[in-house]
Amino acid sequence: MSPTTAAAVLQERLGLSDDELLGVLDADPLSVVGGELDHKPQLPILLTLTAEAAERAGEGVLRRWVRSTGRAGRPIDLLLARDYGAFEDALEDLRERGFVVRAGGGR
Repeated sequence: MSPTTAAAVLQERLGLSDDELLGVLDADPLSVVGGELDHKPQLPILLTLTAEAAERAGEGVLRRWVRSTGRAGRPIDLLLARDYGAFEDALEDLRERGFVVRAGGGR
């Protein structure tokens, strides 16, 4: 799939697979490839919300963060559930606390 520029930026920024991108945008492949996403307000909103985080933390960190478990669960799961408010809260938590790495399986 060769998504439109805005969708491609979001996909790259968050490290989304093609299927994840379609799920997040609630779009079909033809709409993404054909650039017919004007009726999808979540795309520019998500680009705006993630721009500062990508700039501050770096896209590599943002891609790891989106798949890590935080206080509200995994950000990727929030996106796939299209719970954009909770995703925005998770981004705010990232901004305030940074990317917190916890040791797993310990005592």
